[in-house]
Amino acid sequence: MSQGESGRRSTPEPGGAQGPTLGELGEDGILRVVFAAFRDEEAAGGRVLVGPGDDTALLATGGAVLATTDTVVAGRDWRDDWSTGRDVGAKVVAQNLADLAAMGGAGTGLLVTLVAPGHTPAAWVEDLTAGIAAAARAARVPVIGGDLSSTEGPVMVSVTALGELTVARPVLRSGARPGHVLAVAGPVGRSAAGLELLRAGWDGTTRRDLVDYHRAPTPDLAAGPAAAAAGASAMIDVSDGLVRDAGRLARASAVLIDLDADAVGAHAAALTPELPEDVALDCVLRGGEEHEMLATFPDGALGALTGWMVIGRVREAGAQGEAPAPGVRYRGEPLAGGGWDHFGG
Repeated sequence: MSQGESGRRSTPEPGGAQGPTLGELGEDGILRVVFAAFRDEEAAGGRVLVGPGDDTALLATGGAVLATTDTVVAGRDWRDDWSTGRDVGAKVVAQNLADLAAMGGAGTGLLVTLVAPGHTPAAWVEDLTAGIAAAARAARVPVIGGDLSSTEGPVMVSVTALGELTVARPVLRSGARPGHVLAVAGPVGRSAAGLELLRAGWDGTTRRDLVDYHRAPTPDLAAGPAAAAAGASAMIDVSDGLVRDAGRLARASAVLIDLDADAVGAHAAALTPELPEDVALDCVLRGGEEHEMLATFPDGALGALTGWMVIGRVREAGAQGEAPAPGVRYRGEPLAGGGWDHFGG
């Protein structure tokens, strides 16, 4: 899900604040501001042997390393009239750490890259840096370095997250089996609902929780390692919508996933009356940028966890070329789509 809609409405300059620009500060001045925010050894846990400031960071690891990266672009992934720099920083950290959690992992370090035009207000970058630092500190994952570059185009922020497994083996998308249950670690549809409210001209008086979650999601990152320890057979974070991401599990595992209509309806009901029922349902089924964990479990494994909600069941799919093919069904009908495709819309 992208809130940018750059083809429909122009995006203002980041922050719109008075003060020096990046071009006026220069690279050394910018880095002094950034490094000051990221020198927080409390979150490092002794793993960072050499932090930001040298040619490369030096990180102590326990062996195999998880690695993932995400990039957000102004006008595509956020709008400055809706989101602050702090929101953008929190969002890009959350989406990266959620990817690690979905493998049963936890973060050990973050690398941050900022690409921005010289006229970008330095105050916006300070706000971005504060958001990244706060989200990293809350997750106890240090920022260990990154890169800075200029552009004539929109602002871009990229984070690479490094991590390690909390269990012996990673939880892949391909382990779901017939008879397993599909469960989600938290509510789904909140981010999409917040986006719908913003699009409708949200006045700030209702459901701030939904708007805030869209701007700066706060998924339960501990749910991923907990699910892995409990025996989750397949897992993914809901970044592109329940249907699309459950479909990824189904295809990777060559199974059919039946979504539970009552469970889906309960998630949708939590978004009304602020949204019409049909819009709320679509937010739950196809809304992205949620980043809560979605996993399948063998019988009995889910009982050891708290906060997880069953939202579907895994069935056997037909052989290649036969019906029903691997995928997702809701009320007996095949479903697809959802989230945001950067090239397909």
